[in-house]
Amino acid sequence: MKRALLAAVAMLAVASFGAKAQDFPTRPITLVVPLSAGGTADLECRLAADRASRLLGQQIVVDNRAGGAGGRVGTEFVLRATPDGYTLLCAPSLTFSTTHLLFARSAFDTRKMEPVSVLATYPLVMLARAGFPADNMKDLIAYGRANPGKINYGNQGKGQTGDLLGKLLAMKGNFQMAEIPYRGSAPAINDLLAGNIDVMADYLLANKQNIDAGKLKFLAVGSTERLKDYPNVETLAETFPGLVADTWMGIAAPPGTPKEIVAKLSNAIGKGFQEPDVQERIRGLQATPFGSTPEQMRDLIQKSLEQWGPVIEAAHISLDD
Repeated sequence: MKRALLAAVAMLAVASFGAKAQDFPTRPITLVVPLSAGGTADLECRLAADRASRLLGQQIVVDNRAGGAGGRVGTEFVLRATPDGYTLLCAPSLTFSTTHLLFARSAFDTRKMEPVSVLATYPLVMLARAGFPADNMKDLIAYGRANPGKINYGNQGKGQTGDLLGKLLAMKGNFQMAEIPYRGSAPAINDLLAGNIDVMADYLLANKQNIDAGKLKFLAVGSTERLKDYPNVETLAETFPGLVADTWMGIAAPPGTPKEIVAKLSNAIGKGFQEPDVQERIRGLQATPFGSTPEQMRDLIQKSLEQWGPVIEAAHISLDD
């Protein structure tokens, strides 16, 4: 009798869960962005929210919760949210792949989050001040070897993509650079334009105008192929075979979010990012539209960890308080 009762309760629970997943969403969804409003990453998240809202029939509200090293404030908020699909995180790749290494002492680990979809990918670009005595990566390496520690490289902050790529290139090229960290890309770019630092890794959209005006040198790009608009700029892989340096924006749900709900969210985002006008807008941000499945996002998280994890460990980078 007891077993029959337990079985009946279990069946009711499964039926109730199925109904909830099938009806999802029945109210607005919050998409947390752990960055300030207005940047390229934020725009991609808002575009995803807009198109998925139409397809799901419920509003997706973007909530910018910037703050904390590595966007910790917003990320941790979602990490601890109820796993019902109504609170999601839209963040850069490193948030999902290396957070547990950067916050090793504080048990701040995003690996249990449920991947939903990668929105778009975009390559890192290596830049130099206008008067720097190097025009490409081979020149940079030769100059760095001949002048140990004389190159000043800026980055967006400790543990960010620019920081990691600078360290990776120095390791692979066997030369030294003096690191100058900033709080975000904007102040670093300003100092690069002023000639106060020599090189930095960043993204094309924020620097294209200065590159085209000759105010910055474009040394190399982290994409798999040379960019159509800059056919004379070599890829990093032309100097270091196999090296691709890019980032992506992705959406994830709290740990334990039902797979059916994750799939429904992913399908809506994927369909939205197949729309021609969305793809055109993403390409206008110097990015490549994606709209991946959860499985594809999980694979990209693993690849990001395999690429940047050894750099973090070798350089002993930590963001623990």
